[in-house]
Amino acid sequence: MLVRIDRLHLRDFRNIAELELQPGEHVNIIHGDNAQGKTNLIEAVWLLTGAKSFRGGRDADLVRFGAACASVEAAFFRDGREQTADLAFGAGVKKRARLNEIPLPSGAGLAGVFCAVVFSPAHLSLAQDGPSERRRFADGCICQLSPRYIALLSDYSRTLLQRNTLLKDIAYAPSLLDTLDVWDERLAELGALICRNRAEYVARLAALAGEIYAGISAGRERFAARYAPGGAPEGLARGEYRAWLLEALRRARADDLRAGATSVGPHRDDIELSVDGLSLRGFGSQGQQRSAVLALKLAESRLAEQMLGERPVILLDDVMSELDGGRRDYLLNHLDGSQVFITCCDRQSFDSLQGGREFELKAGALCPA
Repeated sequence: MLVRIDRLHLRDFRNIAELELQPGEHVNIIHGDNAQGKTNLIEAVWLLTGAKSFRGGRDADLVRFGAACASVEAAFFRDGREQTADLAFGAGVKKRARLNEIPLPSGAGLAGVFCAVVFSPAHLSLAQDGPSERRRFADGCICQLSPRYIALLSDYSRTLLQRNTLLKDIAYAPSLLDTLDVWDERLAELGALICRNRAEYVARLAALAGEIYAGISAGRERFAARYAPGGAPEGLARGEYRAWLLEALRRARADDLRAGATSVGPHRDDIELSVDGLSLRGFGSQGQQRSAVLALKLAESRLAEQMLGERPVILLDDVMSELDGGRRDYLLNHLDGSQVFITCCDRQSFDSLQGGREFELKAGALCPA
C-alpha cells in the first residue's frame, strides 16, 4: 500500500504566498524556470515527515519575506485511511505541529507517520564528501523507520560529549582519570546498539540499491555499498562489537587524552560506495555518482515499504540533469506503486513520461493548465 498526498496547502512559505495542489496518485512533474519555487514545494512536503529541512537553515528562514509565520497543511492517505497533518512556524513563534487536528509536542512527532524519501542535488554529498554525510544519511533513514533510534543517537551524542569533556578536564585534574572507565562502558554499550542498527540497515539497503542501479544503468554497471565500522571486523554481533569497542577505547586512551577527543566509535564509521569495484568518491563520474545516490534513495523507499508495509512518497528535486535518456526513462516510468514528485526546468526532460500529471510553477504560484 502506498502513502500519498491528496491535497497540499502552503501559505507564506519561502516565495510561495499561497498554493493549493491536488497531485495525482503516481508521477507528478513540477516544472518551471529557476527560482520559481519548485524546490520550496518539495521542501514543504519533506517537512511533514517530522525531519528538518534538507536545505538547512532555521524555521524563521522558511517564512515569506514580510509575513509573520508560514504554514504547511496536507491531507494524506496512510494506514488505509485519510489523515491530516499541519505545521506552523515563524520568527519568535514556537513551532506548532498537529496530526489529525491533535497537537503534537513538536514537529518530530510526525516521524514515522507521514513517510517520504527525498533526493536533491545537495544529497550528491553522499558520493562526493566525507563519511559524516553517509553516517547522517543512514541515521536519518533508520530514524524514519524507528523513532526510538532518535533517542539512541541523542544518548550516544551526549555520552560522547561528556567523555570528550572529561578527556580535556583530566589534563587539569588527573584524579578524574579513574572515572573514564564508566564513560567507556556507557559509550561501548550505546555504540554497539548504533552499529548493529546501521549494519543491518545498510546490508538490506545495499542489496536493493544494487538492483535499482542495475536498472538505472541498463545492467552496464555494478553498484555496491558496505558498512565500515571504524576498523572493527565485519559481521560482529552486538556483544562482540561492544567488547571490541571497549578494548579499542582503552587502546586509544593515551592518544585520546592528548587530543582531548574520542578517536573510535560509530561517530567515525563510514559507508563505502563503489561502482564496478572502484571507489565512487575517487573514480565515479558525475553521472555515476548521481545514479548511485538515486539508487540509494529509491532503495530507501523500497526498504521502508518492506519494513512498514507502505511505500513512502518519493521527492526528486532537479534529478534529470546529467542523466542520459535511458536513466531518465527509468525514473519517469519505472517507479511503479509510488507517488512521485519530480521537479525540472526543461519540458524536454519528461517527454518520455507515460501518464502522470504536470504542473507549472511561476513566482511561487501554479499556472492554470
